[in-house]
Parts: sequence; C-alpha cells; structure tokens
Amino acid sequence: MNETMALALAWLAGTALGAIFFGGLWWTVRKGLSSQLPAFWFAGSLLLRMTITLVGFYVVMGGQWQRLLACSLGFLMARLVVTWRTRLPDDNQSGQAKQASHAP
Repeated sequence: MNETMALALAWLAGTALGAIFFGGLWWTVRKGLSSQLPAFWFAGSLLLRMTITLVGFYVVMGGQWQRLLACSLGFLMARLVVTWRTRLPDDNQSGQAKQASHAP
C-alpha cells in the first residue's frame, strides 16, 4: 500500500476514534446528569473511551509518527464536528447578546 493511502486511512481512523470519544462524552454528560449514580457513568465512560482511543491510536500508528500525526489530525477534526453538531440552539447568540443577559 502506498504511503498516501496509509495516511488517508490513518486520518479516517482518527476521525472515527474522535467521533467515538467525543460522541461518547456528549452521551455520557446527557446520561450522567439525569442518573442516580453520575460518578459511575463519568468514570466508566472515561475508562472505556480512553481505552478505545489509546488502543486505536497504537494500532493505527504502527510505529510510524506520520500515521500518528494523521490520526491525531482526524481526531481533532472530529472534535470540532461533534462540538458543532451537539451545541445547544441558544449557543448561536451573538457575543453582545450573551453579555447583556448576564448580571454584573
């Protein structure tokens, strides 16, 4: 397999790992806030998400820093996408409207 294809696959894998990590974080916050045992949800989710992510990075890297860099780039891009897709509707207010709504 040529190097360009390997880097593209590493980027794609990083995107998937980021979607799992940050999507799982969003899901955990939603579940944890309404749960009777939020510490269980947050600790268990952190352990699971970190394990999946670290093992995924290790496998994708395969001993090559270029693949690790491409995977990290995909991971960060997934963070931006998940953050953008999961924000609340009132987050679209302008900066002045947000400042005006807070008491001094």
